[in-house]
Formats: sequence, C-alpha cells, structure tokens
Amino acid sequence: MRRDDGSVVAEFAIALPAVMVVLALLIGGVQVGGTRLRAQDAAADAARSWARGDSGAVVAARVQRQVPGAQVTRSVRADLVCATVRARPAGALGRAGLTVSATSCALAGGR
Repeated sequence: MRRDDGSVVAEFAIALPAVMVVLALLIGGVQVGGTRLRAQDAAADAARSWARGDSGAVVAARVQRQVPGAQVTRSVRADLVCATVRARPAGALGRAGLTVSATSCALAGGR
C-alpha cells in the first residue's frame, strides 16, 4: 500500500467546507442585490406617488406589494418629495440584521 492512499479524500474533506462557504456568500450577495433593486424601484414609485398627492396608506401598500416587510419614510427637500425604503434581504444575511435602503426623489406636484 502506498503512503498517499486516501490523500484525495482528505483534500476533498478540507476543500468542501470552503467551497460551501463561498457558495453561501455568493447566494447571499445575489439576495442582497435583488432586495436592493426592488427597494430602489419601490422608492421611485413611492416618491412619484407622494409627489402626485397620494396618501401615505396608498404609498405604503404599494411598497409592501413590491418589497414585503419594507418600511417607507417621506421627506421634503425644497421642491422635491423623497421616499426612502428600508428592507431586510431574505436568508441568513437578513436574519443577521443586514438592512438595505434606497432613496428616490420626485418633483412635488409639478412645481
């Protein structure tokens, strides 16, 4: 019997956890990116809705349809109505407390 018998199994046992960690991080990154894109779209819709004069309840319902569990806040900056959407991504990163946010502004009432 040769002395290197079983070395492939040992190398595989060492490499497999590292590959799994990298894969989990990649999947988490995709989830964070997807949540960020949905939050940006929801913030733009919310800002336009508030600029048109829609109520806060209508805007919040629209944001909830786009990003379930998200929170939306409104701010006014001169002639602009801005919306900020905060949401947690799905998966372990969201459970760990990571929050993504996006802000968008629209001209208030066409002024």
